[in-house]
Amino acid sequence: MTSLSLPLPVRVPAPLRRLSRAASLAAALGLAGCATPVAGPGPQDTAFVVIGEDGAATARVITGGAACPPLTVDNRSLPMRVRVPRSSVPARPGQAAGPASAAVLTCEAPIAAGSAVARVGGRPLPVPRAQPGRIVVIGDTGCRIKGEQAQACNDPARFPFARVAAAAAAFKPDLVIHVGDYHYREDPCPAGQAGCAGSPYGYGFEAWAADFFTPGRTLFEAAPWVLARGNHENCTRAGQGWWRWLDPRPFQAGRDCDVPANDAVGDYGDPYAVPLGNGAQLVVFDTANTSWKGFAATDPRRAAYAGQYRKIEALARRARYNIGVGHHPLFAFGARRDANSGEVSLFGGDAGLLDAFGDVDPGYLPPSFGMLLSGHVHLWEQVSFASGHPTQFVAGFSGTAEDTAPLPAAPPPGRAPAPGAIVEHMSSWVGGFGFMTMERTGADAWRVSVRDLDGRERNSCKVEGRKSVCALAQVR
Repeated sequence: MTSLSLPLPVRVPAPLRRLSRAASLAAALGLAGCATPVAGPGPQDTAFVVIGEDGAATARVITGGAACPPLTVDNRSLPMRVRVPRSSVPARPGQAAGPASAAVLTCEAPIAAGSAVARVGGRPLPVPRAQPGRIVVIGDTGCRIKGEQAQACNDPARFPFARVAAAAAAFKPDLVIHVGDYHYREDPCPAGQAGCAGSPYGYGFEAWAADFFTPGRTLFEAAPWVLARGNHENCTRAGQGWWRWLDPRPFQAGRDCDVPANDAVGDYGDPYAVPLGNGAQLVVFDTANTSWKGFAATDPRRAAYAGQYRKIEALARRARYNIGVGHHPLFAFGARRDANSGEVSLFGGDAGLLDAFGDVDPGYLPPSFGMLLSGHVHLWEQVSFASGHPTQFVAGFSGTAEDTAPLPAAPPPGRAPAPGAIVEHMSSWVGGFGFMTMERTGADAWRVSVRDLDGRERNSCKVEGRKSVCALAQVR
């Protein structure tokens, strides 16, 4: 599998010169990889496997071609169906005018459990494992261009997601978990900023490709993905791309974030479970529309997330041991540095989710949850509790400009990320890019490693049930 990248100088074959003007433009953008019904995905197309409800695996292809490529599973040819017809991402009413979006076709087909080999257009795809024992966790991977905040997207040292993806692929995972926030190139690069000059921007496929599909291609080839939705993928931001390309469920018109009047539907997705075998499962939930400021009692979002908690609770009954996957951490700390005094202060878990989930359960998650995997805060962090709360890991350190305000080796006495939580152990890495790995050592036990850009282990943690402890309190 490969993914879209910036165009390279190539000799255009005669058949491509006969394409329509629109298709020729797509080819110039590196998008015309599948021009005939029998062609496989071209060298610039994106192909990956996404895991959804009950562990169902779906092969997905995004192409600038005219038709879906063939999928072969265990030597059986399967047609790929059209998820979204060849089209551009329409501008939302009231959205600032940006560059025109290239038209792409999105295709998909199921890969049955127990399949041994899958290929799309002759190219290999990773197949799901019933009991994944080696897991990569990444998050917050895009390159931030928002207003005057301009990350140096053209510098691999400043935007290292491609390097992170390659190192994570070398770990040879059985599964990749992305904890959300894929798309960050929202605005044009500010004038005079050489580090991001020429970057695509806006909410069309070009910006998505530059942020996620192109730099992530080596990791797409390594393993199937579980994808959590972040706040950058809510309807007022990159939600259109989320529903078209990443969400594991069937595409639904009206739930596509195209029309603001439908955002009350498009801003939410139901939680789902992914079995891990031996009595364990992931429970993936959509937190895209929460607010770190919290919710008033009358805010409809508070009722919506309380309803989501009840669905999470029902899913949790299916397994003895649950691992939550949601973008916004409930039980972690972040830090802010005052611009004038330089003083660092801590803030706790997402107030909106704590409000809504706490309306249903004062513990915020069912007691069968042993671990919560999140992003949103741009660092790596582990927190374990003397109270009955699950271990929290934050892996928002895989590409986006990192937080720099330091976390303490331990919180001040009495300080907690959520009401009632009593911190027992804490570890962090602030200012470094990398990824996290999980290797299963028992029914509810894991060895967690914190790895840098080159895959070198910088810290290790032991997880048993709800408890965890790491070798280092702080990675330097």
